[in-house]
Amino acid sequence: MNETDYQAFYEQVGNSNGWNFDHIRCITEGTALDLYQHVQSLLQPHHLLLDIGTGGGEALLSLTASAALLVGIDQSAAMINTARRNLNIANAPHVRLMEMDAQQLQFPNDFFDIISCRHAPLHISEAARVLRPGGYLLTQQVSEQDKWNLKQAFKRGQAYDVPPHTLQRQYMQQLEQAGFQDVEILQSEVHEYYEYAEDLIFLLQHTPIIPDFGQCESDWRILHHFIEHHTTDKGICTTAARFMIIASLV
Repeated sequence: MNETDYQAFYEQVGNSNGWNFDHIRCITEGTALDLYQHVQSLLQPHHLLLDIGTGGGEALLSLTASAALLVGIDQSAAMINTARRNLNIANAPHVRLMEMDAQQLQFPNDFFDIISCRHAPLHISEAARVLRPGGYLLTQQVSEQDKWNLKQAFKRGQAYDVPPHTLQRQYMQQLEQAGFQDVEILQSEVHEYYEYAEDLIFLLQHTPIIPDFGQCESDWRILHHFIEHHTTDKGICTTAARFMIIASLV
């Protein structure tokens, strides 16, 4: 997907689902990364947190007891609308949700104590501007090798032609240029087993793993063949590959 196509897709998903896949029946083997567990371990009651690409706000709202102010931003109006509906249920008055581009953060310099970003575009120089010295930036991103057996089956996919670790190296270079230090990198690749075909189909229809999935008849033939050859007694097998970066600002 190009940027325009991705934004249109993201808006559509925001309207229909937010960024919540909790109802998908899937078991995981291996140790998966959990960005917000690391965020919570660093938060203190007086802290101000910015969550970039907050989606439907589900993860942000899990942190309401841990900080003085939590701000979630997303470039998608549909995602923010979903997040506001979730916020109304949560009844957390110290949470703010805003439609905003991460390239142009509408906050003062040195404002936040912690910035988090999961599976969303991150502009490190702009994040550094609004992070106080000594504050932490944490990001978890999808690795190029994610769902590799699916991408091979379809002969296309998110970052399909991009060499492994490309995004990670880009971020590391940008972090150094922006003045971050004590940079920690965590990697994870786990097996996922989807219980039913419907679970895997929902994932493919609501993420950009296989761009334009299902819009041509051949996709359904390929998926049927994939399921036939990757079904185990635990479910339909694929992999999830992620990396996490934790860095503090000088």
